[in-house]
Amino acid sequence: MTGSEVPPSFRLAYVPGVTPTKWVRIWNERLPDVPLTLVAVSAAEAFGVLRDRGADAGFVRLPVDREDLSAIPLYTETTVVVVPRDHVVAAVDEVTAEDLADDIVLHPLDDTLDWERPPGRPAFERPATTEDAVELVAAGVGLLVVPQSLARLHHRKDLTYRPLTDAPESRVALSWPEEATSDLVEDFIGIVRGRTVNSSRGRSQTPAPASGTASASASGKGKRADAAGGRKKPVGGRTGGAAGGRAGGKGSRGGSGGTKGGRRGKPRGRS
Repeated sequence: MTGSEVPPSFRLAYVPGVTPTKWVRIWNERLPDVPLTLVAVSAAEAFGVLRDRGADAGFVRLPVDREDLSAIPLYTETTVVVVPRDHVVAAVDEVTAEDLADDIVLHPLDDTLDWERPPGRPAFERPATTEDAVELVAAGVGLLVVPQSLARLHHRKDLTYRPLTDAPESRVALSWPEEATSDLVEDFIGIVRGRTVNSSRGRSQTPAPASGTASASASGKGKRADAAGGRKKPVGGRTGGAAGGRAGGKGSRGGSGGTKGGRRGKPRGRS
């Protein structure tokens, strides 16, 4: 490496509520020579960070502008309502928007749900962040509807949450600049999609074993039995003895393997 070359690295952005730990662990196992740096961003600034190349890829919340960004939807979150533990909602398993009609429901400026109209009665002011809204719920000012991961992120002992069955849902996706789809991005896509080491694209791909292909044909004698025996379904019926093998074939040390593997004098599965 010359002095002007920069060693490879990968920057991964993620929005609040997303836990990238599992994927980072797999990355470190497969590409230990390429450090991965996590970049925490808000949901609102995530796309700007990707466009400005502040990160190579990122976990974001849909929708994504597909004009210049690519995205792979990953999962959909349950929407919940955060309430004080002594609230009537805490006594039931789930609620609907109609159940919240008489309550003040806070609508923070960083809300990640695509509401046509939030349930309940609006507060006089919108909290700046979800974290601020959680503090207001704890103070008894109102309730808060968020994706379940954000309820867990801002968990407090004096608060609880219940599923809201008829609310919009937040979807999480992996996104990256379309024109910057590098080999490392492809590697990370493979990890997120659950590809194994052998099926992953890019640097992490490991060549599969030869399984007796070229080596079997090169040796010719005795090893044809292994190549033929690897087929899950026989090409033709086996009658036993030397009927299926070469007439007067060479390499008697190949034994029954050489005769079982033959058909019309050609090794099975070979051109």
